Amino acid sequence: MHDSGIGGHSGVSGTYARIKQLFAWPSMKQFVQEFVKQCPICQQAKTKRIKSPGLLQPLPIPDQALEIFSMDFIEGLPTSDHYNGLLVVIDKFSKYGHFIPLKHPFTALQVAQLFMNYVYKQHGLPKTIISYRDRVFTSSVWQQLFRLSDTKLMMSSSYHPQTNKWTDRAVEPMC
Repeated sequence: MHDSGIGGHSGVSGTYARIKQLFAWPSMKQFVQEFVKQCPICQQAKTKRIKSPGLLQPLPIPDQALEIFSMDFIEGLPTSDHYNGLLVVIDKFSKYGHFIPLKHPFTALQVAQLFMNYVYKQHGLPKTIISYRDRVFTSSVWQQLFRLSDTKLMMSSSYHPQTNKWTDRAVEPMC
């Protein structure tokens, strides 16, 4: 459990947690501590001191189109008509996408205005928006806008296809 492909020399806490799920014996924690202390690979490398992340929390599944949108930015594109980026908005149910041109640098207020002009005017406000923890989406302007409109803003982490895969798939071919 410690130095196998599954264990990966994960230190005392990781090894103990893995063994504890399957086995139990007196002084098991002390045994694991001594075993890891004698492992030459573990003595050369430091283990991460972070809490185990646990299981993924699934996102809600939409019942109909235009209920849940996911959003992301594509930046660093070649300049075209003074634009060098895109705001990508994808409907989670129908996979319908909006690709809105942006001029970098942009502010949260500018992105909110573009969202209102291009998405809200056509579809109204969704129940939920999934976005990355970008400075725009975490800004107080963006938070207040969707708090006042009763839209739930859910954050995901970068390059995490379990939460925002449709936006990632729409963005990938362009990068």
